[in-house]
Amino acid sequence: MSQSINLEPVNAFDHATFVGAFASVFEHFPQAAEGAWSARPFASATALHDAMMNVIRRMDDKSQRAFLNLHPLLSGANIRAGTMTADSDAEQKSAGLDAMSAEQEASLDRLNAAYLERHGFPFIICVRHYTREGIFSALERRIGRSTQQELDEALAQIASITRARLNARLCALPATI
Repeated sequence: MSQSINLEPVNAFDHATFVGAFASVFEHFPQAAEGAWSARPFASATALHDAMMNVIRRMDDKSQRAFLNLHPLLSGANIRAGTMTADSDAEQKSAGLDAMSAEQEASLDRLNAAYLERHGFPFIICVRHYTREGIFSALERRIGRSTQQELDEALAQIASITRARLNARLCALPATI
């Protein structure tokens, strides 16, 4: 994440402005922004992201699992239905999940169901770092891992996803606020 972003305006945001600017960084979980606000001032974008991730890391296991279940399944059908957040939609499209054959979609649906049944939360991966084939391969491999490994991996993947989302929002802020 860029360290050159001027966080002075962000550090001056009141609570409502801060939460409004960053509530959607974490999928359906504005509590990450709400909890991070009290950690101001932030010396860097990384420090801001760390504060948001710490909200998640401090949750108990049950709450972390509930948080993970806020995330959508990787799915061409979800893209077509328009049921995901704009970020998730763009991310899944970037990996070509909107251009799968019927056979690929059926395979992804089967793998998602197996993963969800085994681990109790959806498969989460920073799709922007993978090709469609790489996503399928990682999903197949990760189904067989322990649920604790997958909980840790899902949180690491969320860190990658949200780091990029936060950086995009910071870069989109007006130079003078």
